[in-house]
Amino acid sequence: MRKLSKRLTLQLGKGCSLSNLHNMRRLYLYYPKFQTVSGKLSWSHWCELLEIDDSLERQFYENECLTQHWGVRALRRQIDSGLFMRLAQSHDKAGVLALAEKGQIIRSPQDVVKDTFVLEFLGIPEGKRYSESSLEKALIDNMQKFLLELGKGFAFIGEQYPIQIGNTHYYVDLVFYHAILKCYILIDLKRAGVKHYDIGQMNMYLGYFANEVSHSDDNKPIGIVLCHSKNELVVEYATYGMDSNIFVSKYQMYLPNREELRRMVQSIIEAE
Repeated sequence: MRKLSKRLTLQLGKGCSLSNLHNMRRLYLYYPKFQTVSGKLSWSHWCELLEIDDSLERQFYENECLTQHWGVRALRRQIDSGLFMRLAQSHDKAGVLALAEKGQIIRSPQDVVKDTFVLEFLGIPEGKRYSESSLEKALIDNMQKFLLELGKGFAFIGEQYPIQIGNTHYYVDLVFYHAILKCYILIDLKRAGVKHYDIGQMNMYLGYFANEVSHSDDNKPIGIVLCHSKNELVVEYATYGMDSNIFVSKYQMYLPNREELRRMVQSIIEAE
């Protein structure tokens, strides 16, 4: 391959480096039928995709690139953050296979709310002290990357969205509208763990938006309390009997261990 690279470079010029030849070979091995290779993706896209050995994972990112129009940088970030494995963990075997074949299908609030959001793009070292206001500012300053992590369909409406209930003013940290689910999505940021009254406050926000902000053809709003840690029992009891779309998700400031995520997804497939 090294000798071939040198010969082809002399004959054809740039583009025949050793790494490129290896990728060309892998492309043929993974996609022996030319008709299965999308011409809508650049060679740089394919070089990123060919680094993925698992065919299900590779197929998912290929589909999402085509439907979401990811650039190479966005694709690389989603691969590094283990997006496919993070989404696959909440599915059974059939769901994992469908996710790979069709990409992410949005039908319900559960399809857009991740258990853990990865915010490594903020550049805040793990363990560094920060306030909720500085976290919010960092997200606003990196909104394009935050929207990429949130996923398809999110449109940013505003920060510190003011609402008045009686004579008291409240402010929702971040407000989005979801173009696919046709509803508002409210995010309340918590620097530490979630408390029961945080969930009650979000429930109040949702009630206000449902009655005062949403249009008649909008669906029920969704609330996400985004915190650094959560006690599952506290969340279970605090949301008991609530007829609303309240979710408590964690965030982390570092990229996940992809190999560990891959083993978890593999166990789902092999368990059935």
